[in-house]
Amino acid sequence: MGSLTDVPGVRVGQVHKTGAGWLTGVTVVLPPPGTVGSVDVQGGGPATHETDALDPTSLVSQVDAVVLTGGSAYGLASAAGVQRWCEESGRGFAVPGGVVPIVPAAAIFDLGRGGDFSARPTPEMGYAAAAAAAAEAEGHDVERGNVGAGTGALIGRTFKGGVGTASATLEGGVVVGALAVVNALGLPLVEHSVVEPVETRSRDFGKLNHQGLNTTLVVVATNAVLDAAECKRTAAASHAGIARALNPSHTIADGDTVFCLATGGVALDRSDETARQISLITLQSAAADVVRLAILDGVASAEPVSTPAGDYGAYGG
Repeated sequence: MGSLTDVPGVRVGQVHKTGAGWLTGVTVVLPPPGTVGSVDVQGGGPATHETDALDPTSLVSQVDAVVLTGGSAYGLASAAGVQRWCEESGRGFAVPGGVVPIVPAAAIFDLGRGGDFSARPTPEMGYAAAAAAAAEAEGHDVERGNVGAGTGALIGRTFKGGVGTASATLEGGVVVGALAVVNALGLPLVEHSVVEPVETRSRDFGKLNHQGLNTTLVVVATNAVLDAAECKRTAAASHAGIARALNPSHTIADGDTVFCLATGGVALDRSDETARQISLITLQSAAADVVRLAILDGVASAEPVSTPAGDYGAYGG
């Protein structure tokens, strides 16, 4: 199945806290310097930071790190720690007197799931996750399940979610990988399953409470040469993988967000317009496929957890 770190130069660091009211964490994706990135948000309840900076029409097209975090909007504070680590490492947009690291972030809702509503990721946790990523060897294994930002993740309000990852290698040496933090209102789709009647599903979703504030966060990375606009389009296309893996997806109670990073190691065939389109369509189709696999991996890797706030079992366990 592979992992995000099959893309050369991409590293992942994860920090989490459990017990004494804690059930949350931070996942940092650290790409090589010069990586181009963008983002596409399609959920109705996102908690994000610095995503406007990734608009293809903005000044800066390069990304220094991506932060996926628990703690809802409070957890976005962890990005400050990642930014501090990047500054100390000399990574960022050069300005007179220093650098300004470009560190977009997105959060899942896991507040109170460990028993303490105030136990949420801090800048120090973000810094530690960035340092952990930098310390990893190229191509390292990525921890899955109840780790990093997936520590407090749930699916369907009651089952444990988590971190999953997958990758694919295309012709010409193009690698596409995905890492997902699965904290969705929906449940995994099973191929050839019978679809429930709409009225049945509506009754189920009518039970929504604060535990239904959910999000699937994804980082897609490739070693292909893409500009910011092509990263934006790839991120948008990758949302199809969320829809193929989870039902429902992209609801008003979800903050479904996909980042796309292009490290620029392998040129696509752009010999003419037809070749360019085929290359991009092939890459974007693969991105949606690995996103689906990463989500299913995150669900399969999640382990049961019991806290003062509740018992969260493994899906299908």
